[in-house]
Amino acid sequence: MEHSSSVLRVENLSVGYDGKVILRNLNFSVGTGEIVVLLGSSGCGKSTLLRHLIGLLPPLSGRILFGDRVFADAQNPGSEEERDNVLRRIGVMFQSGALFGAMTLLENVLLPIREFTDLPHDLAVICAEMKLDSVGLLEYAHYFPSEISGGMQKRAAIARAIALDPKILFLDEPSAGLDPVTSDALDRLILSIRGKYGTSVVMVSHELASIFSIADRAIFLDKKTGGILDEGSPESLRDRSVHPEVAAFFNRGNSQKGR
Repeated sequence: MEHSSSVLRVENLSVGYDGKVILRNLNFSVGTGEIVVLLGSSGCGKSTLLRHLIGLLPPLSGRILFGDRVFADAQNPGSEEERDNVLRRIGVMFQSGALFGAMTLLENVLLPIREFTDLPHDLAVICAEMKLDSVGLLEYAHYFPSEISGGMQKRAAIARAIALDPKILFLDEPSAGLDPVTSDALDRLILSIRGKYGTSVVMVSHELASIFSIADRAIFLDKKTGGILDEGSPESLRDRSVHPEVAAFFNRGNSQKGR
């Protein structure tokens, strides 16, 4: 798949918290319509990096750009207005789904539309219903999160994440806790969103089935060096990586070979 332009660029980025550097001097980009997965052992910094990419933590050094707009820069924080403009262009689905339990699915999806647009109520509702329909949940619009399954909650969270037609979607362990059939259905949903909207995707995952099904490129983070150990398509990392940690990750059980 060709990726003609970069939606996200990370330049000399160092991340961490409480003064502790977890990952340093990271450089990578994500192309239009590309699905990139962040990999690595437990504690390597995947979730920390994701939190920086979506603006929950400030860079220790370096910067993050979305298109031609600087989203986060350790040397020059920039204006809140510019930051808000970028936030309208990204969508986020947290591992738990993070739906508001006291709101229906429709109300959950309506939330970002009401917050970031001036659409009249009736039109906002139509937009929210369209997003629920795109994930197969329109008939459950007036259900509460506690009334639907875990897999449906993940889909509802994705509907909320794409409410504003983001250029890039961030997913934190989207398949965690799901059975293989439900996980496969979620993978197909992510691919359909990419196909329908041209959305780029950055996701944290350790599920080999999902990684081989949907990822164009994998970035393997290394806890020891605090950097990127290897990068490439899942297939190339599985078959040709010279790093034992990477080969071991992709060949555990050998059950995904040839998928």
